[in-house]
Amino acid sequence: MNNSTGNAGRVLWAGLRALLVLTLVCGVLYPLAVTGVAQVAFPAKANGSEIKDGSGKVVGSELIGQRYDLPPKDGEETAAPDLKWFQPRPSNGLGGNTVNTRYKLLVSGATNRSGDNADLIAWVKDAKAAVVRDNSTPGHPVRPEDVPADAVTSSGSGLDPHISSEYAQLQVRRVAERNGLDAAKVEQLVADHTDGRIAGFIGEPRVNVLQLNIALRDLVGKELTKS
Repeated sequence: MNNSTGNAGRVLWAGLRALLVLTLVCGVLYPLAVTGVAQVAFPAKANGSEIKDGSGKVVGSELIGQRYDLPPKDGEETAAPDLKWFQPRPSNGLGGNTVNTRYKLLVSGATNRSGDNADLIAWVKDAKAAVVRDNSTPGHPVRPEDVPADAVTSSGSGLDPHISSEYAQLQVRRVAERNGLDAAKVEQLVADHTDGRIAGFIGEPRVNVLQLNIALRDLVGKELTKS
């Protein structure tokens, strides 16, 4: 074996050793260490920020929104919203879930329409009219100017699990009427599930719709038990 062949063999073996060591460190030890720390320090976030109902059953993630629709009728392309529940932001990316026990992700993404796009303008107008119609109750009509932006527009991801506190409050009387509840109790439910600004100054107050609807279902059950 000449020197050049021997040198090539040593270089090859050194490269293989480096590959094995880096694979072990970066591909096995480091991921295991990060996973272990995450499971100890942040177990909820590490496991998908799961939300459980009162029975301990996983019903979704606090990071992904859900829709609350009625079962689609024959020939109906778009299912109508189930108005006994608080409704999320508009989005074609949210999976349907009328019983609040499953979650299914369809697509993620924004509409990619400019502010002056005719289709977007029509969508927003139609959505605003629906919000006014669906949430107006006897003696308490909803004015178009009171409809917040998040009630008629989707988020950038299309999967936003939160709505503004204003949109949640706007839905209180409709939810109370549909469920036979006192509006004050439903309003308190919204207040109890409103998260403030992060660190007191970042973002806006928001409400996780899934968590709110779980609490609403519990409240309905309690009221039925009393009666």
